[in-house]
Amino acid sequence: MKVEIFSDIACPWCYIGHARFRAAADRFRAKGGAIEVTMRPFQLDPDASPAGEPMIPMLERKFGPGAVQMVRRVVDVAAADGLTLDYAKGVSANTFEAHRLIELAGRQGRGGEMAERLFRAHFAEGRNVADPAVLAELAAETGVEDTGEGAEQVREQIGRARALGITGVPLFLFEGKFAVSGAQPAEAFDAAIDEVAERTGQQPVTLLAAPADGCGDDGHCAV
Repeated sequence: MKVEIFSDIACPWCYIGHARFRAAADRFRAKGGAIEVTMRPFQLDPDASPAGEPMIPMLERKFGPGAVQMVRRVVDVAAADGLTLDYAKGVSANTFEAHRLIELAGRQGRGGEMAERLFRAHFAEGRNVADPAVLAELAAETGVEDTGEGAEQVREQIGRARALGITGVPLFLFEGKFAVSGAQPAEAFDAAIDEVAERTGQQPVTLLAAPADGCGDDGHCAV
């Protein structure tokens, strides 16, 4: 089974959804299933500066008083899944180069690992994931060789996401036909994987679950 995960490193629900799906995929493999996951890029804020800025002031500027509620909720949800989100030291930055690194990692069989490392660096460690020095360190740590390539492919996949009508992430696309939107509960991912295993071969993109929490291309995240 082939699954593409459209996400952005700047999206907390993508981090949560990625962790939940990874666990579901592991359970599927444990039952004897085969599943191949490819990370795909999506940028919530393509105009963000690579220089980076403190995350909380950026959110307050965008969302006003609602930013505090948004942060509290997502931090609590992530904690329940064993993930740390530290907005106090978080750095908001352009994610294009991070996606390019994930693209290269995918070619080397480490796309999921690279994405997870970047999520952790961004949300838990307060690292600037647009900083070349940070990216070089994280790539080396993950065992990924950065050849400097991948930018063209990232642009192509971002365009493909738009062509598919994807306006929010995370989105999980199974076999290019069946979609699950948002950071679904673990049992929803289990059910979706099992259902696709039975339904592979049917035509158009089918939404297998009601959309769950995520971030939209208008810059708003679920609160």
